[in-house]
Parts: sequence; C-alpha cells; structure tokens
Amino acid sequence: MNETPMRVLVVDDDMRVARINAAYVAKVPGFRVVAQTHSAAEALDFLTTHPVDLILLDHYLPDENGLDLVRRLRQLGHSTDVIMVTAARDLATVQTAMRLGALQYLVKPFTFAGLRSKLEAYGALRRTLDTGGEAEQAEVDRIFGALAAAGSPNDLPKGHSPTTAELVRQVLRSAGGALSTQQIADRAGISRQTAQRYLKLLERSGRVTLALRYGETGRPEHRYTWLPSEGP
Repeated sequence: MNETPMRVLVVDDDMRVARINAAYVAKVPGFRVVAQTHSAAEALDFLTTHPVDLILLDHYLPDENGLDLVRRLRQLGHSTDVIMVTAARDLATVQTAMRLGALQYLVKPFTFAGLRSKLEAYGALRRTLDTGGEAEQAEVDRIFGALAAAGSPNDLPKGHSPTTAELVRQVLRSAGGALSTQQIADRAGISRQTAQRYLKLLERSGRVTLALRYGETGRPEHRYTWLPSEGP
C-alpha cells in the first residue's frame, strides 16, 4: 500500500530559489509540494485554509522574518513542522530557531543531497511517531540523533554529540574565513579539546580544510575553513 505523500509548503522571497527548492523536494519520494509562497503574509493566508505537514522556511522575508512567522503560527495554534532553509548563519538565529521548535536548519547554499538527507530524516521521524504507542530511551535517542545528524557525511562515532557537532559546523559556516581551534571553541562555548575532536571529524569528512600558520614561536597554529556546498 502506497503511503500518502507529506505535504510541503515552500516559503522563500526569491521565486527562483523557491522553484529550485520545490523541484528538489519533488525528487524525494514521500513528499509533495502543495504551494510556493514568497512572504510571511502569503504563507499565513495559505496555511489558514490548507493542511500542510512541513514548511521549508526562509528567514529573510519581505514583510517579517521567518522566526517571527513561526512565533505567530504557534500562537494561532498551528503545529506544522518547520525546517529552516536560509542564508542566516548567525548563532543567535540558529538558537532561536531551535527554541521555537524548528526540526532542522539548512544553511544556503546547499546541495540536493543535503536537503534530501534532512527530508529523509524527517520522514523517518514522522513514520515512527505515526505508529503511536510509547518509546524506550534508546528509541528516543535514535529519533533525536537522526534528526540532529542528518546531512552529516558520516555517522558520528560513539561518544560524540550531534548537537555539539552542529554547533561547531555553524560556527565555521558563519565565520567567513579561517578560524583557529581556540577561536572556534570560544565561539561555540566549548573546550578547546572538545572543539578539536569535532574538527578532526569534519576534516575527515571533507567539509573543512586545515591549514598551518607559523608564528614567531615556530609552532604551527591549525586554521580551519568551511568548504561551501553548491546549490541555491
């Protein structure tokens, strides 16, 4: 028996980007784009009359930002799931999105594979939750771990936190240039040793490059740079 595709609303002020994102969604089995809107007002108007399972939401909209729209939706009783798809890279926005219940946060530019992995993780979550019943701790950990780690090139080794891994990624993405291990640790609010562990994983996955800078002491300083993906 075929499952009913999950209904997706794409919200982006750039019509070209909205079309690209919608085309990406259409290529992922189990998902169907029901509309594309280009402002918070258009999105809210559509949601008042059409049921939607998931919103792919840009933060930069012409009338209000995406997070304000999420706040209004929650105040109005809309529990529609949200994945942020945006160029907003500052950690304050990322943190607010998490607090408002955004399930994923995908930074532009991104590849089709990046969006597909997040949609597949979301689809797996919905199928699990739709079965009802109760979950043991191991099942809860698996659900949250799959969501947090979606889009990473490799599964995290045992003892590594998906939340910390995402925080380190966001620090690098928003940097606009090379950072030292200590700078990354300071911005992420973690220890230098912890930052080093996650940076090694990202380097092996090919998402960051490592360069050595020699100072007056002759001891090289490790400098990490995020490698942007191609996409809209």
